[in-house]
Amino acid sequence: MSNNMKEIHLSEQYCPEKIEAQVQQYWQENNTFHVTEDPSKEKYYCLSMLPYPSGRLHLGHVRNYTIGDTISRYQRMQGKNVLQPIGWDAFGLPAEGAAVKNNTAPAKWTYENIAYMKKQLKLLGFGYDWDREVTTCKPEYYKWEQWFFTKLYQKGLVYKKTSAVNWCPTDQTVLANEQVVEGCCWRCNTPVERKEIPQWFIKITAYADELLKDLDSLESWPEQVKTMQKNWIGRSQGLEIEFAVENYQDKLRIYTTRPDTLMGVSFISVAAEHPLAQLAGQNNADIAAFIAECKNTKTAEADMATMEKKGIATGFYAIHPLTNEKVPVWIANFVLMEYGTGAVMAVPAHDQRDYEFASKYQLPIKAVILNEVGEAPDVSQQAYTEYGQLFNSNEFDGLNFEQAFNAIADKLIGQGLGERKVNYRLRDWGVSRQRYWGAPIPMVTLEDGTTIPTPEDQLPVILPENVEMNGITSPIKADPQWAKTTINGQPALRETDTFDTFMESSWYYARYTCPHYNEGMLDENAANYWLPVDQYVGGIEHAIMHLLYFRFFHKLMRDFGLVSSDEPAKRLLCQGMVLADAFYYTAESGERIWISPTEVTVERDEKGRIAKAYDKDGRELVHAGMTKMSKSKNNGIDPQEMVDKYGADTVRLFMMFASPAEMTLEWQESGVEGANRFIKRVWRQVYEHTEKGAVKPLIVEQLTNDQKTFRRELHKTIAKVTDDIGRRQTFNTAIAAVMEFMNRLQKAPQETEQDRALMDEALNAIVRLLYPMMPHACFVMWKALGHDSNIDYASWPVADESAMIEDEKLIVVQINGKVRAKLTVPADATEEFVTNVAKSEANVQKHLDNMTIRKVIYVPGKLLNLVVG
Repeated sequence: MSNNMKEIHLSEQYCPEKIEAQVQQYWQENNTFHVTEDPSKEKYYCLSMLPYPSGRLHLGHVRNYTIGDTISRYQRMQGKNVLQPIGWDAFGLPAEGAAVKNNTAPAKWTYENIAYMKKQLKLLGFGYDWDREVTTCKPEYYKWEQWFFTKLYQKGLVYKKTSAVNWCPTDQTVLANEQVVEGCCWRCNTPVERKEIPQWFIKITAYADELLKDLDSLESWPEQVKTMQKNWIGRSQGLEIEFAVENYQDKLRIYTTRPDTLMGVSFISVAAEHPLAQLAGQNNADIAAFIAECKNTKTAEADMATMEKKGIATGFYAIHPLTNEKVPVWIANFVLMEYGTGAVMAVPAHDQRDYEFASKYQLPIKAVILNEVGEAPDVSQQAYTEYGQLFNSNEFDGLNFEQAFNAIADKLIGQGLGERKVNYRLRDWGVSRQRYWGAPIPMVTLEDGTTIPTPEDQLPVILPENVEMNGITSPIKADPQWAKTTINGQPALRETDTFDTFMESSWYYARYTCPHYNEGMLDENAANYWLPVDQYVGGIEHAIMHLLYFRFFHKLMRDFGLVSSDEPAKRLLCQGMVLADAFYYTAESGERIWISPTEVTVERDEKGRIAKAYDKDGRELVHAGMTKMSKSKNNGIDPQEMVDKYGADTVRLFMMFASPAEMTLEWQESGVEGANRFIKRVWRQVYEHTEKGAVKPLIVEQLTNDQKTFRRELHKTIAKVTDDIGRRQTFNTAIAAVMEFMNRLQKAPQETEQDRALMDEALNAIVRLLYPMMPHACFVMWKALGHDSNIDYASWPVADESAMIEDEKLIVVQINGKVRAKLTVPADATEEFVTNVAKSEANVQKHLDNMTIRKVIYVPGKLLNLVVG
């Protein structure tokens, strides 16, 4: 036992600032949470998504990591070999912005933030194996990412092509579609432009079917996440159709999942980047101007449905493949070149987007699908998008969707104008970023223009850290010397783009299994011992991008023989956001001045709602409700302030109790105070119990009926908490069950040795049940209860099945539905026995005088109702 453990004792007053520092020092000195592979034990890998080192932890972090730590400590008490690592998703654009703002280098800013946030994590008492800490911006980490990329290139899974991208002119970088919010950059709110640049891609589409199919094996992932991924992958079965175009040498190829509507086509819409559009704009200034306008349009697919539909006629006409009618070709701002073929057959009667466009430009709207009652649908106000029988479709009239799909497909295929195709909404992963603070892409271009991977002996391609940022140009692009290298004696130039930071976060979980391994990307023995992750914890906002790339990377590593499992994580828990009250006053200028909720005094009405609010100067404030914590509303709560005020255990307990883990959590300091009071109650109960001295062993056979009832409630509580934490992951109800039992326990008599022995059994169980949520206090209370070993190595309490068997039942006795008595009878008592005992009760006898029992209604173990008359 380390010396400082002798100083930790159960004082009368609960002083978290003292005990938490001592317990944390003990954990650190004794490497309590350090683990190695142990084939003799069942492993459990619990992982929370790694933080970006922004400088300070916020309560969203604290909630995520408290959930992970609670699960880890619980599983450890189940006797499992538990791995819980932590690291830093350290590359990314915010570091560049902060470096420019603070006149420093991104690396320096990042490492300082890591040091501070690491200190904060330790103050919260999370049981991490710090020996496995990974920092993704360090060469020993990204070297293997670079190595893997070169292997993917050699296998044909990486390619470079010029592609239209979302370009943020302020951040000078490419944005994913999901990072474009209402046409603007998600970080700086600058309007996004369309730009054609060379980009590196990884062929995630080669794994589309497997990524889709294997979602069915993820039984313990939230359905919402699986549905979002299914929709993002977007597998569809359809038909690719060729339209000839007058005065244009190439054919227009379109893909549709609704070939049944082919006879309702009234125009073709193409993307502004489509070759036909470009040709039309060569000699037409209006078309050229419209194409230029489209380059700066909103590009996220979510925006496409709501944006104003704009277009311009090209002057070209396509030939309908079945009717030979002329169909005008229009350029439309809602058609994207990177989706499908960049050309769409427009059926305005049966597609709402086409309907809005056709209505605006007065194009024909021809219905070809009957409605549900077999009549021509009313398309005077909107499109009819349901399936149904065909009409206005010549030889295909009367066919349903499936029949029409096959008949039209067969006819077009027979004429060489169609091909059945499976399409995906998913596109290959563009991993090039034009910023500095990221892992260099390990590709070089030789003098003859040939591009090859960086040779293995030249890896890692190290990113220089001691740089000056001007906020415009990447230092490695601005320094021509950095790009110069030599391959086999030939001069060559390095790629100056860096990796998308999703690259680092797609495989970090695997590197945690062998962070110091120098012989390769992974130590396969360690990786296959720990993987897959048993429990992953993180926000729902990562459902598509991170979690899809995470799954994809795992399959890539599997196919290279680095891991043996098909999926990276068995179980996923997506925690809800943390909300807080927001308050403001309006300044003379009309600007809203937001006041931190920690500086606000509130008055509440009889229902507990905020009626009035004042700042420290007595100014009355407007309560803007509960909203997501944000800098803009100044309602972010600093966890450090709460830990200093109440202690880490209180913050942790509140986080786990205030709301179900997957739901939003409303931050209320009154709730934090309540959690603090509860810890003090448990602390005082243990203190008062242990102050009375040693306890004699419990003799179960000699328990009175009341003592048996108390013990039954204890073991039912153990069973419930075990199920709530282990299977259901409803941590709030687990804590509520302990709180409820504590109310019973505080009233328990302490008059006999058996009473004290029962109290000892109960407190030993309660301290262990609460340990995952409030480990510091439980560490001290466990020692006070007389244990030589630490609670960190204790076993989870097991409910005694025999204690939970009720040997007596309380029966409510009614006469004509009115309660006249309550009886305690043996649990196995028969109806006849219960009826006879009831009749002997004085109050029952009084109401039976001169009455005949006409019917006996007995609910075993609960109710006896005598119907008399």
